Amino acid sequence: MQIGMGFLRALAVSGLALGMTLAVQADPLTVKTEQGKVHGKTINDGKVNAFLGLPYAAPPVGDMRWKEPAPAAKWKGERDATAFGAHCAQGHVFDDMIFQDKGESEDCLFLNVYTPADAKKGAKLPVMFWIHGGGYSGGGSNEPRHNGDFLPLHGVVLVTINYRLGVFGFLATSELAKEANGVAGNYGLADMVAALEWVKANINDFGGDKSNVTIFGESAGSFAVSTLMASPAAQGLFAKAIGESGGAFSDVLPTDTLDARLKKDDKWMASIGANSLADLRAMPADKILAAVAKARAGFAPTVDGRILVEPPPATYAAGKQAHVPLLAGWNRDEGSFLSNGMTAAKWKGMAAGMFKDRADEFLKLYPGDTDEQAVESSGAYGGDAFIAFSTWKWLEAHRKTGDSPVYRYHFELRATPSKFHPGTWAFHSDDIEYVFGTLDTRPGWTVRPEDRKLSEQMMGYWTNFAKTGDPNGPGLPTWPKYDKDDSLIHLDSTITSGPDTLRPRYEFLVKGMPSFRF
Repeated sequence: MQIGMGFLRALAVSGLALGMTLAVQADPLTVKTEQGKVHGKTINDGKVNAFLGLPYAAPPVGDMRWKEPAPAAKWKGERDATAFGAHCAQGHVFDDMIFQDKGESEDCLFLNVYTPADAKKGAKLPVMFWIHGGGYSGGGSNEPRHNGDFLPLHGVVLVTINYRLGVFGFLATSELAKEANGVAGNYGLADMVAALEWVKANINDFGGDKSNVTIFGESAGSFAVSTLMASPAAQGLFAKAIGESGGAFSDVLPTDTLDARLKKDDKWMASIGANSLADLRAMPADKILAAVAKARAGFAPTVDGRILVEPPPATYAAGKQAHVPLLAGWNRDEGSFLSNGMTAAKWKGMAAGMFKDRADEFLKLYPGDTDEQAVESSGAYGGDAFIAFSTWKWLEAHRKTGDSPVYRYHFELRATPSKFHPGTWAFHSDDIEYVFGTLDTRPGWTVRPEDRKLSEQMMGYWTNFAKTGDPNGPGLPTWPKYDKDDSLIHLDSTITSGPDTLRPRYEFLVKGMPSFRF
């Protein structure tokens, strides 16, 4: 039977049209991952696509409690990705931590992906991978201040993650060390590595570039960034790094030796009536958290032999850290908590007690001849001891051995009072809403024009850095490299830059300072 050429042409044209229709109608909110298809939603008036609560690893529950993350299970059909997954089980840490999920759980290894609404598979946009803070013991990826409504509008894909916290993320006992395959005490860090591996496997389908991932975080998240740079397990999984207030170069969140941690954590386990790891795994999560709170026990990364083979400062000293561009800094009033009720007499007494025969030299750098001076200097020293000094040491170490560009900032715009921060300070964590553009999520404060302007500038700097390894770009004040003259940028209502004037303080502290632990 013969078919006319006109009919064949018509069939071909209609088939082509059908294919074009299917292509046009392909749902941009449905993305195929290695585990299965996920269906997200639009946010910010349709400008951003959000894929929420995506599992990047199997639930670490039951016998999987205190084991390294296993691959997430696959599913058939489409998984709903329009609501956040649970934040990780934790005690009450900070009042200003607000969550948008239905509650905490040990089943919490979820991440969120935010993309520009017009991003297509294979677009190869830079990826920004956020690690939240909270002292390694609190926080989550779905705090409103971490929302992805705005950063993607600057041409990036944003990923925010949960990771196991506190006792569930960083416990190291003798039994765990025998079964842990080299990650005892570092389950939270192993989660971060697993999430980065998930990004490498899947992010191209969301329009991201798996070869251009920037890890960034604040406080414990910043400690984690500096630690991941030193981790052999994370090598090759990111191309740039941003640290906001914190570096793994101090005892604020110490990286203990495995032997020291085993002794400490074995003792804690025995104190709560657990005679074996099996007993501990059988205990309900809330009972474990209550025991942690009662003992005021703290848990942080350890030198496990695989995730970390040595303390991070040793890795940097040897130049074995990831050689990637680094942008890092801290806030003006990180230590405002130490200023309460300070007087000149009290400050001089503290100086003598802390630094003994070096007190006179200390008081030249942190003067306290008047009560007003004492308030200012106590806040400055509190911030240095708490966060700034460790971040400074990280910057110094990387610029010395990292063979990569380094940029340093100082966040200085003092906030108006808010519900959880009644003072007028550039306090610890104050920068987060500026980086994410989420100023309106902070409860009970008045957002000023200068806040919105600085937020736009900081989003520009941060995303420029994610794109190229250089924060500079059109319309932004020049940000010099942190090079031989110690130049840094001052992020304030008017942005300026210039050489560091505070180096003598940190050179003094290098010679020795009292322990400052949480």
